[in-house]
Amino acid sequence: MASNPAASWAILPKGMRIHSSFLCPKFASLPTQRFKSAGSFSLSWRRWGGGVIPLSRRKMAVCLSSSSSAAPSTLPAALLFDCDGVLVDTEKDGHRVSFNDTFAEKELGVTWDVDLYGELLKIGGGKERMTAYFNKTSWPDKAPKTEQERKEFIASLHKRKTELFMALIEKKLLPLRPGVARLIDEALTKGVKVAVCSTSNEKAVSAIVSFLLGPERAKKIDIFAGDVVPRKKPDPAIYLLAASTLGVEPSSCVVVEDSAIGLAAAKAAGMKCIVTKSGYTAEEDFLTADAVFDCIGDPPEEHFDLAFCANLLQKQYVS
Repeated sequence: MASNPAASWAILPKGMRIHSSFLCPKFASLPTQRFKSAGSFSLSWRRWGGGVIPLSRRKMAVCLSSSSSAAPSTLPAALLFDCDGVLVDTEKDGHRVSFNDTFAEKELGVTWDVDLYGELLKIGGGKERMTAYFNKTSWPDKAPKTEQERKEFIASLHKRKTELFMALIEKKLLPLRPGVARLIDEALTKGVKVAVCSTSNEKAVSAIVSFLLGPERAKKIDIFAGDVVPRKKPDPAIYLLAASTLGVEPSSCVVVEDSAIGLAAAKAAGMKCIVTKSGYTAEEDFLTADAVFDCIGDPPEEHFDLAFCANLLQKQYVS
C-alpha cells in the first residue's frame, strides 16, 4: 500500500475487525482518542508498541483515509444480503417462537429454548433443522413412520411455522436492523443491484422485504430463498445463482452476512463478505471475513457505507 499523508492510523477496538488486506506497512504509537473517518468508522485509537501484527490477532492496524473527497474507483456490481440476522434479528423472537407455536398447535410435546435454538442454527434451513433435531432426539409419536411421509410432515410443519412468522412481520413486531434501509437506498440510488439470499422460506423472506422495506424498495430487490437451490449454506450455490441471475461476476459482489455458515457460503462463491453480528452469532468465528461490525448502523452510529463496500473490492489478501 502506498504511503498516504492524509491517512489516519488506528487499532480496532475489541469486537471489530477489518480484514488483513487493510494492514498498513508502518504504524506508530498513538494517543487514545475518538474520530469518525470518511468511511464512517467510529473507532478508539490505542497505543501499540510497533512491530509486525500477526494476522491471527483480533486487533489489527488499519489505514483509513481522512479525506472526504476520496472515492472508490469501482462500485460493487451487486450487494447481496442475508435475511435473518442481517435485515432483521429474527431468530430468537421470530423464527424460534413460530416453531414453538407450531409444535404446540400440533401437540408434539417439543419446545426449543433459546440456547438449543442457537445450536440448531448451525444447520441451514428450517426443514433441515427440524429433520436433524428429530433424527437425533427421536420423532414425535404423532409423526409418520416412512421417510417420504416424514418429509411431507416436516413440510407441513414448516408451512404453518411460516404462516405464524409472517403474521409477526405483517404486524411489524420485528424491526429492521440499524442501517439496512440506508445502505440499500444508497446502493439502489447509485445503480448497484440488490438481492436478498436466504435459506429461509421464500414467502417469509418476501414478507420481510415487502412489509419492512416497503413496496417501492421491494420491487427493485431480487429474492433468492428457500429451496431455490438444492444445497443450502454453507454451500455457495445460492450466491452463485444470484450472481448468475443478476448477470454479474461473483468477484464484483459484496455480501452482508451474520453467521459463520453464511460467511463460508459467500467466500466459497468468491465474494467479499462483511459480517454484521447478530444476537445468536456474536461469538462465532469470522476470521475469514473481510470486515466485521456489530451492525451496519445509522448516523451518528454509522459503521460503514457503499464506499466502504467498494473499497473492499480494491483490496487483496496478504500473506
